[in-house]
Amino acid sequence: MKALDTIDKRILSILQTDGRISNVDLAAQINLSPTPCLERVRRLERDGYIVGYRAELSPDKLDCAFITFMHVNLEHATVNVFAKFAERIAAIDEVVECHMVGGGFDYLLKIRTASMSDFRALMGEKISTLPEVAQTHSYFVMEEVKNSQQLCIT
Repeated sequence: MKALDTIDKRILSILQTDGRISNVDLAAQINLSPTPCLERVRRLERDGYIVGYRAELSPDKLDCAFITFMHVNLEHATVNVFAKFAERIAAIDEVVECHMVGGGFDYLLKIRTASMSDFRALMGEKISTLPEVAQTHSYFVMEEVKNSQQLCIT
């Protein structure tokens, strides 16, 4: 796999800001003609640097603006328990992020629901009933200061 040069990095930076930019406009911004620009984009896709294109949706309009972060401690720290929990939590649509972490708990979840009552229902019906879960701690977001999926490209 070829190392990224400054042009590749500029392409990635522009595309993560505007994934719908036309190849002609992208080429103009990086001072390249359209054909080599398109070849670079296709190589970046083929080599796995670009893994997809998606729309950014409005949580307010789609009734999922209530954000909760949750620490989860599991009953036992075994490979099988971790695998079962990961499989079950991945099937819950309201859980938009799940990270296994080191430290004082096992997983950190980011959950999006319409309201506190919807979160409580989710807890009672889906999360607290998982057999692997020993304990949870929830933190409710009062203000979303920064929410970005953009990666730092150096």
